[in-house]
Amino acid sequence: MQLPVARGPVSAALIDVLRGRASKLPAFARFGGAEDLHLTLFVCYELSYRGWDGVDDRWEWDPGMLRLRAAAEKRFFAELPGKPPGGTDPASIPAQLAEIVREDDGPGLSGYLRGRATHEQFREFVTHRSVYHLREADPHTWAIPRLAGRAKAALIEIQTDEYGGGVESRMHQELFKRTMRWFGLDVTYGAHVDEVGAPTLAVNNLMSLFGLHRAKRGMLLGHLAAYEMTSSLPNRSYANGLRRLGGDADATAFYDEHVEADAVHEQIALHDLCGSFAAAEPALAGDVLFGARCALLVDAQWATSVLDAWSRGRSSLRPVGCEPITA
Repeated sequence: MQLPVARGPVSAALIDVLRGRASKLPAFARFGGAEDLHLTLFVCYELSYRGWDGVDDRWEWDPGMLRLRAAAEKRFFAELPGKPPGGTDPASIPAQLAEIVREDDGPGLSGYLRGRATHEQFREFVTHRSVYHLREADPHTWAIPRLAGRAKAALIEIQTDEYGGGVESRMHQELFKRTMRWFGLDVTYGAHVDEVGAPTLAVNNLMSLFGLHRAKRGMLLGHLAAYEMTSSLPNRSYANGLRRLGGDADATAFYDEHVEADAVHEQIALHDLCGSFAAAEPALAGDVLFGARCALLVDAQWATSVLDAWSRGRSSLRPVGCEPITA
């Protein structure tokens, strides 16, 4: 993936160092707003995924890079809702997760896409989601070696489906490319990072924040559970909205697959994954609930930003092709 265009002083300094234009990372992280913060985090995190073209892999564990990432993570974490106090009853986790999802009243993006979105608006939606879906499941896979017993087996069961049961063409990452091609979008991994704003990057950064820290494994499982529990019905809406716009079976395959798969995953995530994990590590039961709340909140903030742009008659994407911001 090509390094993106900077969006503020910290991301500019970071990208200059990774490009070899500068030799020193910023000693103090004075972010120039949300765009600067989340691009900085995204660039740091990608070093632990597929990396950046022309960037030495050794940067992933560079002490200065880790200090910068930690500063950005601290800023991001401070913007999330407060963690609940300890003492959560592990046996109540499935019921509490179900209640969190039931009470969620996020914006009606799926309904808009089903019945009102134009071809261009749906294309924008797909562009936003490509940042995650082209590496779908990867952030949650970080949890596998950190679990044991029933919870580990449950996560592997979910992830096996996400990766198409070992069949490349059935991997959800690959299915999403079909939708992108129908819209004429570039399916290259990370091709659209420059087009999406901070709310989209925050959705992705939250998964990486939870996934790359063993101490946050409970949060990551709660995040995954929230995703699985709120996926089936919206994906049915996405598929129907795409059919309304003329999308064929190939274009809707990704969404149709999730209608059935995530209905099953919901029960596995609720009981076998999160319920078993909370029973095995009761001290982290509250983290599971926190992770679910964060997932729903950050996704709602992203959806609100998209719908707000459309209600104002403008694109939800950022203009591309501008000159990089320099430190």
